[in-house]
Amino acid sequence: MAVPADRDLNTRARIRDAAIRVFGAQGFDAGVRAVATAAGVSPGLVNHHFGSKQGLRSVCDEHVLAVIVAEKRDVLTASGPARMLASLGEIERYAPLVAYLVRSFQAGGDLAAALFEHMVAGVESYLEAAVVEGRIRPSRTPSARARYLAMNSLGSTLLYLQMHTAPDGSVDVASAIREMTAEIMLPALELYTDGLFTDSTLLDGYTHHAPPEERA
Repeated sequence: MAVPADRDLNTRARIRDAAIRVFGAQGFDAGVRAVATAAGVSPGLVNHHFGSKQGLRSVCDEHVLAVIVAEKRDVLTASGPARMLASLGEIERYAPLVAYLVRSFQAGGDLAAALFEHMVAGVESYLEAAVVEGRIRPSRTPSARARYLAMNSLGSTLLYLQMHTAPDGSVDVASAIREMTAEIMLPALELYTDGLFTDSTLLDGYTHHAPPEERA
């Protein structure tokens, strides 16, 4: 008997979400069987939906980035602070996504490099949406700004989680991102809103002396 399309879709999403949790907690040495157990399905069904472990990871990458980009776009294009405050109020729910990203970049390799490039593209897209809405200033180099922000965000998250990892290698990602957010949100908003330098001396000097390809 054929499986109804909606049930099939729900099963696929359940496996994907279980994989994000398993890979985030155990790393990518975790096998298809561990994912299947967490999802309450057979390993064969995992392979049926995703073809292979790499295929499953690719779908997980896509989903994690889509959720993050959508959330950032909603916050940055909102007309007031309510959307941001609501997101901060439930920050722990993003813990599985953060853990997954951390594992991805710790693993390195071609998949991590591709994931980062997709992340940069996502950052550029939601910044552009915010520029169109008049919430963010335009950039001389939108792609370079997006790359810097992605590197800054990932680097600070990786560092914070590493510093809060227990001797046995475990880390409470939900608590850590709550604590990190409490520490950095005010200075980050102040920096992004008010700026840092009192004039453009350093920027003007750099753009004047920088190679042509680096100038706006």
